Amino acid sequence: MKLCVAVLLFYMFQVIHGQPDYQGFISIDCGIPLNSTYQDSITNIVYVSDYGFITTGENRIISSDYMEPSLAKRYSNLRFFPHGPRNCYTLRSLVMGNKYLVRASFYYGNYDGLGKPPVFDLYLGTNYWHEVNYSDAGAFNWMDIILVVPTDYLQVCLVNKGMGNPFISGLDLRPLNTTLYPEVNASQSLVLVNSNRFHMGPTDNSIIRYPSDPLDRIWTTYNAIPNCTKISATSPMHNNLRDVYDVPPSVMQNAATVNSSRIDFSWNPSDPSANINSKYFFIFYFAELQHVPSKAVRQFDIIVNNKTWNSRPYTPTFLFANYFSGVVQGMENYSVSLVATKNATLPPILNAMEMYLVKPITAVATDPEDARAMMAIQDNFGVVKNWMGDPCTPKTFIWRGLNCSYPPANPSEIMGLNLSSFGLVGAISTNFRDLKALQYLDLSHNKLSGPIPNFIGELSSLMFLDLSSNDLSGPIPYSLLQRSQNGSLSLRVGGNPNLCGNGTSCRTVRKKINGTLLAAIVVPIVIAITLFVILFLLRQALKGKAKRKATGHEDGSALLGSREFSYKELKHITNNFSQEIGKGGFGPVFLGYLENGNPVAVKVRSESSSQGGKEFLAEAQHLTRIHHKNLVSLVGYCKDRNHLALVYEYMPEGSLQDHLRGSSWPFKCGFLYWLIKVLGALNQLYMCCFLKIGLQKHYISFKRELHIPSIIRDY
Repeated sequence: MKLCVAVLLFYMFQVIHGQPDYQGFISIDCGIPLNSTYQDSITNIVYVSDYGFITTGENRIISSDYMEPSLAKRYSNLRFFPHGPRNCYTLRSLVMGNKYLVRASFYYGNYDGLGKPPVFDLYLGTNYWHEVNYSDAGAFNWMDIILVVPTDYLQVCLVNKGMGNPFISGLDLRPLNTTLYPEVNASQSLVLVNSNRFHMGPTDNSIIRYPSDPLDRIWTTYNAIPNCTKISATSPMHNNLRDVYDVPPSVMQNAATVNSSRIDFSWNPSDPSANINSKYFFIFYFAELQHVPSKAVRQFDIIVNNKTWNSRPYTPTFLFANYFSGVVQGMENYSVSLVATKNATLPPILNAMEMYLVKPITAVATDPEDARAMMAIQDNFGVVKNWMGDPCTPKTFIWRGLNCSYPPANPSEIMGLNLSSFGLVGAISTNFRDLKALQYLDLSHNKLSGPIPNFIGELSSLMFLDLSSNDLSGPIPYSLLQRSQNGSLSLRVGGNPNLCGNGTSCRTVRKKINGTLLAAIVVPIVIAITLFVILFLLRQALKGKAKRKATGHEDGSALLGSREFSYKELKHITNNFSQEIGKGGFGPVFLGYLENGNPVAVKVRSESSSQGGKEFLAEAQHLTRIHHKNLVSLVGYCKDRNHLALVYEYMPEGSLQDHLRGSSWPFKCGFLYWLIKVLGALNQLYMCCFLKIGLQKHYISFKRELHIPSIIRDY
């Protein structure tokens, strides 16, 4: 007993979190409290709350005027949707290509006190299901649809059409054998409107459903046959092995008959959406329930709208279910006649019937892999927005931030994602890798952290990537740098202070100190050392001048120990100077790659630069003497005719202006900025000061503004 209870609780827990139970059933009571569940006393079906199936809407209880002792528990509450044009339930863990019956149930019960049931549309995925339009506030209504699911999930959407807030009382899903209802396929489904599935039970308003019908179809009593008599079987019923509708014995054990030679009745679909282009699918079930005397004959024709369905006179089989089915064109009213033949001695009988609206599946949904990826991304980041239902279709309800393709007969694909300022927190989701057609991805101005995953560089269609203004860290993947350099990808990564550009090594960023402490440290250092440095530099300058006069090497070119590049080589490693990454007084700076793949920054003297050959050689000489673990040394230089250039180790960083504009310590930046402006000539002094107090990144920005040679290595 304990084991059974444990198993039951396990499956109840599974379905609470959006999964089918052990029978494959999903049974949702819309509007009950979060994570609550109960077992129906009549059907023994376990109902769960809609937690895990939908994230929008509000719970309500129906008016006390409509609360009755006989009211099923699931109809005492509902979920309604006052916000958004479309709100969707997602049913997961289905078997792609299988057939399912989906039921949406509605009981208005004047929950809002308006006394007027709303009118809204129901969609199954991207395809229109039916309009929900019931005038009776106290009527129980449901709609069934039988379909083949194209993916491993299914979405039921309620769409507001400006005629009141959509609501729903219950949502059920039941798996069907693939051989049942052969009329249902990938191109069309069957919709049951206004509960048009009937049995001929002797008791008025009796309902047959699970467990009597293992498929949990709901069969109601049909009482519209004039002057009919009800008969019942006295022996167990059997299903014909050829039966493709699996009608339960409890439905077939009763039948309606008459004391005349024909049964005549009419059926009105009561469907405002029906028109001459609509089609209905009828199934009539027959079985002989009584022992027929040897000389008696029960034989009749089935006639619908004056068209005979049977090719020869039909005689029902004793205690075995059989059927006749067919499609009829859309009309306001249908006439059905069961007419005894001339040889018949017994009147016709009818045991049960179903009437479905044939619904073509015309809308093409988003590519399943793209849709699954977007739903997973939504789960990862908890995005609400209007992210419900199919991501791309219908176009009216496309998810915010998406740009999709709409080929004529193929699934839509996601081409662009603009998720800037979406409040995304955490690591970049691995599910982005499944968006194979993605060309544009903007994740800027969020709170993304951790490394940039390598798979982003493997998205072959991606042409634009903006990861700026996040908290990403670690090296930028080489594949992204390479694609950025060759022009196949526009890459933005600014505003991530912990990113490294060379793809090889990164260190932890030191904790920033406040402005007051910074001033207290820097000012004494600068004042104490300035006089010493000035005297030292003057002495060295005089000493160097005397040495040059003595040796005759006035141009100083022989002192350069770094690699010398030709201008042709520079054009090659920068891809003909295709990607400009900065600009200073000396000239523009271009991104390039050496033979070993290492990125470099190439600083080229512009024609408008006032710096000549002497100044150029002085800066190059200065750089060759600088050696520090936190400095990026000079890689080489170019002095090819009139072409002057310096080749540095590459460091991706913003400008001083960028740092000052977004800084949270104005005193600190303002003080240092003007201090360095005044003492710009003392480059090495300030470099040492910055290294001592752990502000290497800010030093880079100041140095660029002042055109100070040498670059500080990123921690």
